[in-house]
Amino acid sequence: LATSQPRHARLYRFRADAPTTTMQRIKGLTTGSLPTFIDVGSNFATYAIQEDNLLAQLVQNGRRVVFMGDDTWEGLFPKKFFRSYFFPSFNVKDLHTVDDGILQHLYPTVDSGEWDVLIAHFLGVDHCGHKHGPDHPEMAKKLTQMNEMLRSLVDHLGNDTLLLVAGDHGMTQTGDHGGDSEKEVNAALFVYSKTPLFSTGLPEEPETVPQVNLVPTVALLLGVPIPYSNIGEVMAELFSGDGDAVSAALQQLSVYHINAKQVDRFLHSYSLVAQDLPADQLQHLRELFSSTVEEHTRLLAQMQEATLVPAELESRLGSLIRRFQLYLQEARAVCTQSWARFHPLRMVGGCTLIAASCLLCYVASELATASDSFYRSCLLYPLLWSLVVAVLLGLARAFTQEGLDILLVSSWAAAASQLGFFWYWWGQHPKRAHLVGSQPPLASIGLRQRLRAWLGLAFPMGILLFRCGAMFSDSFVVAEARVAPFLLASLVMLLVGKLHWDGHLTVPEGPKQQLLGFSSYRREIWYLLCLMAALLVCVRLSGFFHQCREEIPQCQPSLFLSPLASLRNTRAKNLFYLLCVALLAGLVYAVRSWLRHYGNLNSSEPLVLFVRWGFPLVVLCIACYWAVASSADDSLGKLQELVQVAVVVFPWAVYGLASVGLLLLLCNPMTVFAKDTREPAGSIVTPYLGVPSSEVDFLHVIPQIYKRMQESQKSRLEQGSCRATVAAYGLGSVYSAALVIALTLLGFLLMLLHSERLSLAFLLLFLEAFVLLHMHARARGLAGDAEPFSVPWYAVISWLLAASQFFYSTGHQPIFPAIHWNAAFVGFHLDHSTNLLPAVLVGANTFASHILFAVGCPLLLLWPFVCEMPSLQKRKPKKEPREELQEVEEHMMEMRLRESPEKFSTALLQLGLKYLFVLGTQLLACVCAAMILRRHLMVWKVFAPKFLFESLGFVVSSICLLLGISLVMRVDCAVSTWFSQLQLR
Repeated sequence: LATSQPRHARLYRFRADAPTTTMQRIKGLTTGSLPTFIDVGSNFATYAIQEDNLLAQLVQNGRRVVFMGDDTWEGLFPKKFFRSYFFPSFNVKDLHTVDDGILQHLYPTVDSGEWDVLIAHFLGVDHCGHKHGPDHPEMAKKLTQMNEMLRSLVDHLGNDTLLLVAGDHGMTQTGDHGGDSEKEVNAALFVYSKTPLFSTGLPEEPETVPQVNLVPTVALLLGVPIPYSNIGEVMAELFSGDGDAVSAALQQLSVYHINAKQVDRFLHSYSLVAQDLPADQLQHLRELFSSTVEEHTRLLAQMQEATLVPAELESRLGSLIRRFQLYLQEARAVCTQSWARFHPLRMVGGCTLIAASCLLCYVASELATASDSFYRSCLLYPLLWSLVVAVLLGLARAFTQEGLDILLVSSWAAAASQLGFFWYWWGQHPKRAHLVGSQPPLASIGLRQRLRAWLGLAFPMGILLFRCGAMFSDSFVVAEARVAPFLLASLVMLLVGKLHWDGHLTVPEGPKQQLLGFSSYRREIWYLLCLMAALLVCVRLSGFFHQCREEIPQCQPSLFLSPLASLRNTRAKNLFYLLCVALLAGLVYAVRSWLRHYGNLNSSEPLVLFVRWGFPLVVLCIACYWAVASSADDSLGKLQELVQVAVVVFPWAVYGLASVGLLLLLCNPMTVFAKDTREPAGSIVTPYLGVPSSEVDFLHVIPQIYKRMQESQKSRLEQGSCRATVAAYGLGSVYSAALVIALTLLGFLLMLLHSERLSLAFLLLFLEAFVLLHMHARARGLAGDAEPFSVPWYAVISWLLAASQFFYSTGHQPIFPAIHWNAAFVGFHLDHSTNLLPAVLVGANTFASHILFAVGCPLLLLWPFVCEMPSLQKRKPKKEPREELQEVEEHMMEMRLRESPEKFSTALLQLGLKYLFVLGTQLLACVCAAMILRRHLMVWKVFAPKFLFESLGFVVSSICLLLGISLVMRVDCAVSTWFSQLQLR
């Protein structure tokens, strides 16, 4: 169109993030005849715009506004349209519903003439970008459709009609948007009219395409006032008219004068009620506007007196136009800079609360094993303090004119609880030596032992502090996808080095070797080194699933992030599909093998039956969903309707099966098979009917008599023979089995919410977690830890570093364009009735690694008992072979936790507090970085999004940690009930 009639068309560029009001930002405009430009719109919160806006001005001035397309406009501008045709827009996988609905009504409405402004908001190109990306053949089809629509629409336009075609945002290489990169905030504006728009053809094209604002432009074109709070710059070229250059300049000057006067009026009114605009800059703007208006008045007076020659008049007109443009640009810059409001006092208060909470978690984790009255004095009483303060402060503010501020009341309640905790801690522990519990003072141990103890804490804490310090550098935040795996690998290698330095990996050969300083390594070191190598391989492979940021232009997004439907090569699509399904089946096989190895699949309980048959059924449903979702739309033909049903049914089947499995796990988490091994009274052999009459009959009786004699002799030798015994299969791993089942079900749900090929990343996640647990258990066994109920700091920090690593390795970044919005529609074809469910689905997709590692955190406490590697450091005196055999057979595994129920509960609390301490420390670093660097150039691009994602991750991790610990406690209650029933038998 631009080339066929170049005189009547021009291409502009405008920023989609240009502020148009004091509180809102431009959302978008698509195709239409004399369309408007709305202020803010969001599919997640379509609240009606109350302040002055362009549509309100059009309606108040009697203009007939017709709308068709995105139903978001209905919530933004209720009852503002003369006629409307709304279509559901939230499902980004739907490419045709909105576009086809518009095309059905567009041409008849244009031809009817019953409208003054017609807005048509197409969504097919936007949804195609989200679903397939910009380079997919489906995108070419949608662009062709839009081109044909424009070609046909031009034929229906009248000579007095102006066509504006624009995008409400740009698009990244992956088809997403929402950030502030140039590709996202810049969009093209195409202006077309059948009558000439400019008096002497197109003006000379500038080096850069000019930035414009549609709101004041369209308002003046339609003869309505510019919205009161708009500070945009008008597109003056459209007001040039048909006269000579001087007449065109005069008309442009008049438009700029109206535009600048409206902005000046708004700034003056705004400065009277708000004091956030800098006084000096505001005074400068007033002086600039006053001087420009005075010059404008003098020029008009001289023109009336006809004292100016045309050349001088044209020069002065151009100078005035540039001064008005300068005023509008500077006014916008001042407002943009000043409207980022900060409250330093509240920032400092928030940082103080978070820092105090971190200190509380650390102190409480150390005090948990030091005081019997810890729960009552340091947890219950401070909680009561906080409730009392919250009630009193809430009542005080409720009865005053200030009103109830929930945020302020919650902050004071949190501060009161923390003061209560530290008050009781100071009163009950005046000696600082008690801070470390039952450990001896550092002065009573040797220098080497003191150095070892200090290094045992310094290495993991140093890694944590380095990670927190990196939050203050935008370069490190941008490169955190590589920083977190590096820190994890470094911590693991430091752990192995510390074990070697402490002498846990070597055994002295003898006096001669000790004299020469030679030592031999234990055989277990090779197993530990293999685990470390496997971990490093997992860390390296996880880098193949990273999403790219705009700040790294040379980065290419991982091929595994795109869905299988985006692949054009059918052979490659099939191979990837088979690989993903095989990985799912392999995960089920590995989990069932682990449960079978520890005896947790022998029972006939509903949960065990679900693991046997429900897990394969879940895998089958996921595989079927992947198959129908990856099929091409144009290759289905008449099966399209059936596929639409299947795309909804299979995910809901997975949701239902996973829910059933979790409910069974909560109702009865016991996966133990009890077998009564008590000897029957009376008979020696199993009853045999009839009289032995052949050699075959005696073969049945004689072996039983011999076996009975062996058992009788053995019981006499042991002097206390086993009386009534019950063999319980799976009891030694009952806690871990419940967590493994829960994590597997959650893994299935989270893999369903991601693209098919990211199942490879989830396989690496489970494998790396398994390796970390085994390294932790092996290190505890080699070190001969005297406190088996305490999880060391290195294990907690490495666990959290792995969670951060797989946040990036599942295709996420702490930026809004990297959010996987498609997760909101897994199992849903049309729009959602509420925003809660899609928010949960998108949140689960985004924080998948946080969920899995937080729920699985209690495994750090349980896994050493499951492996039950006896201490290799402390050798006991040699015993008789019969006694050694008895010791080997009496591995109690997790039942050792039942020997000390109070220590078990305390250990869970201590582990949770350590986990929260590390999470809180990372959050504190992000908060401080955002506060200190709030005026940094990259604050809104790097630090603020990182702070938001870290905060949400903290909330999600805390909730899931509580759920994981609650599940362990539920299993503990079930074990107690099982033992009670066993005693009754």
